[in-house]
Amino acid sequence: MWLSLTEGISKMDTLGHQREPFLFIISYDKTKLFVQALNELDDDIFYKLENWRNYPVKKREKAFTFSKSPVNFSQYEKSLDQILEEIRSGNTYLLNLTFKTPIESNFNLEEIFTYARAKFKLYFKGKFICFSPERFVEIIDNTIATYPMKGTIDANLPNAKETILSNTKEMAEHVMIVDLMRNDLGIVGTEVKVEKFRYAEKIKAGKKELLQVSSKITAKLEKNWRDEIGTLLDKLTPAGSITGTPKRSTVNIISRIEDYDRGFYTGVFGLFDGKDLRSGVMIRFIEEEKGELIYKSGGGITIDSNAKSEHEELIDKIYFPF
Repeated sequence: MWLSLTEGISKMDTLGHQREPFLFIISYDKTKLFVQALNELDDDIFYKLENWRNYPVKKREKAFTFSKSPVNFSQYEKSLDQILEEIRSGNTYLLNLTFKTPIESNFNLEEIFTYARAKFKLYFKGKFICFSPERFVEIIDNTIATYPMKGTIDANLPNAKETILSNTKEMAEHVMIVDLMRNDLGIVGTEVKVEKFRYAEKIKAGKKELLQVSSKITAKLEKNWRDEIGTLLDKLTPAGSITGTPKRSTVNIISRIEDYDRGFYTGVFGLFDGKDLRSGVMIRFIEEEKGELIYKSGGGITIDSNAKSEHEELIDKIYFPF
């Protein structure tokens, strides 16, 4: 079922060259890839990428229960302090720190997936789901666009939009990610430009509403990009918004400080429809692990990060978007 990076790239390049629609899933560390033509897609895989979907919409008919047991503050602060030391040493400037959180619910993974409201959703064989608000890249004709998302605030706080957009730490974090993604798009395209910088979007987060801040960056691709989809995605992954900058050294620091395997969490998934491509970053992620539901979440850390605020953000991102 799982392909190696080399096998996955080759299969995506081949299907793209044939203009054959396909679904792809790439793990965070790119050691596991899933690539399957849509006309052969297994019947226990469901997806939604904005208005592209392969499952019926259903109305939720029963109440749900949901509880979470997040990492305690002292343990979180210990990891954050290690990252701050790496930043002071010049080894990273922005790092996305994540943790596992056991959760309990009367809903199973398929039910959570079905009723969750999100732009990008994936259900994979009873193993994991994501309901992500974050695009990775989309390609329409010969233009590639990415939408890095950095900056979160409770939308119901007074002057929430003005507060998040004027926050110095959040601004610095967002600028670094935009710069990283501009560089990434420059690897695969030309005429790179930031079309929209730091705009706020409201998303449903369980009983809360959050404002999340994004930017839009575009570039031009060669006309034959469809012949090399796998090669292109390999150059762009892992996504900068869930690693940090500089990407290579930051990924190495993450592997030392985080005490678990991210797996498919913070990987990417997407669909090529024979002409265009859409994809999402696999955040807002739940998987089944030894009969237990595990929610994975995190946030970006900079030199200005406050441990209490970052811990609260991690917990705020553990929700069902019903």
